[in-house]
Amino acid sequence: MDLKSLKAKVRNIPDFPKKGILFRDITPLLKDAKSLREIIARLARSLKGQKVSTVVGIESRGFIFGTALATKLGVGFVPIRKKGKLPWKTKQIACTLEYGKEILEIHQDAVKRGEKVVIVDDLLATGGTAAAAAKLVKSIGGKVVKIAFVIELGFLNGREKLKKHDVFSLLQY
Repeated sequence: MDLKSLKAKVRNIPDFPKKGILFRDITPLLKDAKSLREIIARLARSLKGQKVSTVVGIESRGFIFGTALATKLGVGFVPIRKKGKLPWKTKQIACTLEYGKEILEIHQDAVKRGEKVVIVDDLLATGGTAAAAAKLVKSIGGKVVKIAFVIELGFLNGREKLKKHDVFSLLQY
């Protein structure tokens, strides 16, 4: 399956979640088993030659791709969640999102010192969420070897906030 076929399955929804936004809906990609397998295979290939111990997924759609990728790689999965959703001791960070502000958290013991992780999310827009996730992982001792996305909205210049990291995106708009 080529990238053009994957891109064709992304549904465009105008004025969601607010007027003036063109939302890229990935649910048709998720529903199609062949497309989902292809996405996970391509994310895994982007890590070729890198030793990854853990996949970290950002709430919420990063959980979908992150757990599938962790399974494919044979490694564990760690969630980064919005404030108040994790039951154990956490580290937290404030970040600016596309539509507002948020506090993200990770369990303090989720990643061991020096452990190599890949951070996964569905979308790179402004880069604030991913940059905050990388800081959280580093704050508990992890080493971010890559930040991977299914979709990148290049016109929002999110890579600028992530220029210290190896970034991979599958579908660019």
